[in-house]
Formats: sequence, structure tokens, C-alpha cells
Amino acid sequence: MKTGYKKILLIMPSKVIARGIEAVLSELGEFRVEGILSDLSHVSEARLRNMDADVILIDPVLADYTSRMNVRSRISEYSSAAVVALKSVPMDEEQLKQYDGAVGLYDDPVAIVRKLRESLSSREESPESEGYDLSAREKDILVCVAKGMLNKEIADHYNISIHTVITHRKNITRKTGIKTVAGLTVYALLNNLIDSGSIDL
Repeated sequence: MKTGYKKILLIMPSKVIARGIEAVLSELGEFRVEGILSDLSHVSEARLRNMDADVILIDPVLADYTSRMNVRSRISEYSSAAVVALKSVPMDEEQLKQYDGAVGLYDDPVAIVRKLRESLSSREESPESEGYDLSAREKDILVCVAKGMLNKEIADHYNISIHTVITHRKNITRKTGIKTVAGLTVYALLNNLIDSGSIDL
């Protein structure tokens, strides 16, 4: 990289912690904070889409407990960056598995940089690290497609852009290898994402 540093985006509710991490990374030079977001609102998602970050460091407490398992897939809708969890509170291992890595709030600066570097390396070595499993949002979109909903109807239903719906559908086709609506409907039925009573056969 010509700049000699990797770009990092911080997503965390505490500005004090964010500024502290920014200062630590600035001193060590390998990573540079390009932006700080305080939440995962629609405004933040729009900014996330326009930021070319190499690594996203996020505090999972931004999401309520029930939706913490989907934080990683939600970010993947807008960015291909490595996503690293900042453990500001105790987290169970199942929640941490979705991330490319994790750093602790009390890790020393050198350890933080090392963990960020390792997370980025593992992401670059396996860009399809999500494999062929559909994300939670992709499953939602697939169900809508199986029900015969149009792209605009899906976009309105989830309050997202038509472009985002099309991107999801492309990802679904790539991951499943199925290009037709009929084929995707069968896939949804076979994987128990939908029941036959909710679609027009």
C-alpha cells in the first residue's frame, strides 16, 4: 500500500475510548483511524458504504443482546473490510466466532496492533471467509423472493435501497449457484426458510 499504513474505522459508543484507540494507533504508525462512528444507524451505514477501510473495529455492545450474533453479517452488507470486535464487556465465544478477530479493552498497544494485523491477514488470505452460508439478511431477502415480491417491494419492506436488494440477490445467486426464482423457491423450501403454505405454487 502506497500510504504505508492500513485504514481503520472505529464503531463504538464511547468517544473517549475511540479517541484513546486513535491516539495509540497513531503513535505506532501501522494503522490510521479514518473515521469514527458512534452507532449502526442508517446514517452510519451510508457512511460505512462510502469508506474504504481495511479494518473495522467495533464494540458489539452497540447491538442489543439478541442481535449481537448478526453484527458481522450486517457490516458485510456494506464493507469487505476485516471486522474485529472490541471486547469492552464479557462476551461468549459464540458471539465472537463471527468476527475476524478480537481485541480486549485492556490489551497493551503492541498486542492490539498485532491482533489487528493478524485479523487483516486472515481476511486477505480467505476473502470468501463467510463461505457459502447465507447471512441473516440474505435469508430474509431469499424468503421475499420466494414469496414473489419484486425488488422495489423488498426494498420498501426492509427500508433499504433497490441497489442493496440487487446486491443481496447477486450474493444469494453466487452462494447458492441458483439463478431462477423457481429454483430459489425450492431452495428456500428445502432449507426450511419458508413453508409451502406461504407461497403460490
